[in-house]
Amino acid sequence: MRTFRNAGRGTNLALFILLVLAVSSGVTAFALGTPGPARIVAVTHGVAGLAIVALIPWKSVVARRGWRRRRAGRGAGLALAVLVTVVLASGLLHTQGGFRQLLVLTPMQLHVGGAVIVLAVLLAHLKVHPTRPRRTDATRRAALGGLTLAATAGAAYIVLERAGVWLRLPAGTRRQTGSYQLGSDAPAAMPITQWFTDTVPQIDASAWRVRVSVGGASREVSPDELAGMDTVRAILDCTNGWYAEQTWAGTRLDRLLPVGARGSVLVTSVTGYRRRLPASDTSTLLLATHLGGAPLSAGHGAPVRLVAPGRRGFWWVKWVTAVELTDQPWWRQAPFPLQ
Repeated sequence: MRTFRNAGRGTNLALFILLVLAVSSGVTAFALGTPGPARIVAVTHGVAGLAIVALIPWKSVVARRGWRRRRAGRGAGLALAVLVTVVLASGLLHTQGGFRQLLVLTPMQLHVGGAVIVLAVLLAHLKVHPTRPRRTDATRRAALGGLTLAATAGAAYIVLERAGVWLRLPAGTRRQTGSYQLGSDAPAAMPITQWFTDTVPQIDASAWRVRVSVGGASREVSPDELAGMDTVRAILDCTNGWYAEQTWAGTRLDRLLPVGARGSVLVTSVTGYRRRLPASDTSTLLLATHLGGAPLSAGHGAPVRLVAPGRRGFWWVKWVTAVELTDQPWWRQAPFPLQ
């Protein structure tokens, strides 16, 4: 109990650092589809979350003191505590319980949505109660406490990971990105998901054309012209927490663009959704018309969708209507789609 009574500024500063680490690693994990780097980021994210859990006894003492003093910003502090609890609980449910639906949301959707709100509430809370690092914070005692906290959270992470394997929980089957297998080689079982406000459009496949633009010239290509030229085996890893390995068929982008193209390729959906990819990747990018030997369904992007191996699902543009080669670098866009 004496240790808990010493809770104060150091606890708040540690919690702030951990929240920043958890949010930043979570955002980075969303962007990574390659197992190696994604694994490192996922472990960092999980350890940061467990370290926050380990700080709860100390933070509860700080919170009770502030509540008794009736300090300004108590509402934001309480909201932050509730939201962090929801984010931690939903994250734990996803990592240990597998991909599932909770009413209208999945644990991953609840986890990510809660984290976005936490960030906003945290900024409001810090405006009232700013926590600024001081030179006096860098003490041997603080360093030892930080190492102990990191070691405790790391050990807890290893135990949870091994428990998932030993107890044969879904946690033992996660991909290194944190996603669960769902619908591999079974397209009908693969979930139908869109990015935020996107919805499945009404489609007239007979009139569908993809406009391919290079410089000032453009031409239109029908889905029939794209079908059957190339086949690729690729994993669609959705940021919603699931993945599926499928056989996709269509035409590689390097067949439609000049040899040695530079710059970037802007791929646009009929919904207005778009992503810009490096022109150097066109030999691995596929405009797919078929999935698992059958034509794409509307929910999975028919008549034409982009297949981007090694990238998370939000790069795989559905209902493609335009492909444009431009001089702009591929990274000159928002890290994540804004619609």
